[in-house]
Amino acid sequence: MLDALVLRLGFIVNPIAGMGGRVGLKGTDGEAYILALKKGAKPVSPARALEFLNNLNLDDLEIYSAPSIMGSGIVAKSRVKDSLVEIIGSIKGDRTNAEDTRRIARAMIGKVDLLVFVGGDGTARDVLDAVDQELPVLGVPSGVKIYSSVFAVNPGAAALVVKAFAEGRARVVEEEVLDIDEEAYRRGELRIRLYGYLKVPVVAEYIQSSKQPSLDTLDEEENRRAIAQRIVEEMDPNTLYILGPGTTVKAIADELGVEKTLLGVDAVYNGRVVGRDLDEKGLLELIKKYGRAKIIISPIGGQGFIFGRGNQQISPEVIKAVGGKKNITVVATRRKINELKVLRVDTGDHMVDKMLKGYIKVVVDYYDSVMIKVI
Repeated sequence: MLDALVLRLGFIVNPIAGMGGRVGLKGTDGEAYILALKKGAKPVSPARALEFLNNLNLDDLEIYSAPSIMGSGIVAKSRVKDSLVEIIGSIKGDRTNAEDTRRIARAMIGKVDLLVFVGGDGTARDVLDAVDQELPVLGVPSGVKIYSSVFAVNPGAAALVVKAFAEGRARVVEEEVLDIDEEAYRRGELRIRLYGYLKVPVVAEYIQSSKQPSLDTLDEEENRRAIAQRIVEEMDPNTLYILGPGTTVKAIADELGVEKTLLGVDAVYNGRVVGRDLDEKGLLELIKKYGRAKIIISPIGGQGFIFGRGNQQISPEVIKAVGGKKNITVVATRRKINELKVLRVDTGDHMVDKMLKGYIKVVVDYYDSVMIKVI
């Protein structure tokens, strides 16, 4: 329990985080934001931030918020708007940047008990640069890539962690801040780097793990090939197959003899590629064109997410367009699935998440599948 009994909560929103996801940009760092706008990207973070605030259930709360679109404007629309709110720092116009996040986070040191930020791995790096080990931090996931373990699994879970922290029920431990080189990512190269550690309040079931890298051992490669052989043998030539990111799904493309975008979303029909590195719009157009469609996806190692992390192109609208859960095939090597207790979804659409939850079959070898729970 906090000594003062009143939680002083810092609140910062990266308003452009996650915008690149549905339009297939894999991030919005730097000039990718301008390209995202040209491709019709819509803000993601404000809705995620509002969901977090509306799930907060604390009677004694003081909010120290970044200004305008970086925080206070969202607080004003939320159910906690009647809490004591103090605006920290200032911004110029509607185009915010990493320095705004760093400057405002730094100004909260000594003023808040816990800093909550809404964004992705890039935002986590900015917060790390600003506060280091000076105060506890919690991330509300809203980026395209969210590999760090400083995030709650979704906005509602973040609110529960904050409540546990206020009541003295959360352990504060050091968690990893990871990020990738976005330019290399767009070229199909996955380069993950550990940037440091932040102090994070942890309630085990509500905090995501760090992404675990794929292994390239002989056993893993053979397992992927066996999965691929089974999937290809079962493919219907009159069905559009949407292939998600990752090495296990890439093995399916290799078995077909076609090129796969390792970190993007592609589509094949009757054994040939009909779309590469697709965004949400491109996927919906292909589904409309071909009629029958299925999704093949693999969970993120260590985290278990099948939707909502790194594959936002496969949006709730795309999932609904293919007919939902019955037309989704999950593939994973035995090692990966053995390390996961559950699979997770965080699409941003509660109805779609609800539809996906429950048990789903995961293909783990040529002759073998397992049932695993989606939460």
